[in-house]
Amino acid sequence: MKTVLKIEELAQFILGIVLFSLLDFSWWWFPALILIPDIGMLGYLINSRIGAATYNIFHHKGIAIGIILAGYYLSMPILSLVGIILFSHSAMDRMFGYGLKFADSFNNTHLGTIGKK
Repeated sequence: MKTVLKIEELAQFILGIVLFSLLDFSWWWFPALILIPDIGMLGYLINSRIGAATYNIFHHKGIAIGIILAGYYLSMPILSLVGIILFSHSAMDRMFGYGLKFADSFNNTHLGTIGKK
């Protein structure tokens, strides 16, 4: 099942690339911005509860899709770009097994435990 989930996330990452290609931005913006959503990890400098909340906000695909749709609806390509980057980054993270975080530990995710046990 893990392989099927990783393939599904790969398909979503490819969808993000396709959606990006529909925008009028130079191709290099995508790789330049793809790691920016990890700024959500800064919340862990305060504590794990806030860290999990900020991380999850930046890695929630529903929020990303809402931002993409708002960008299209409002004719604001930069807003669509933000949503596409958030969506694509989340798919990429989940391909590698990094899921949404629980408040008790950075290593405890909705996809299971990550890191050394």
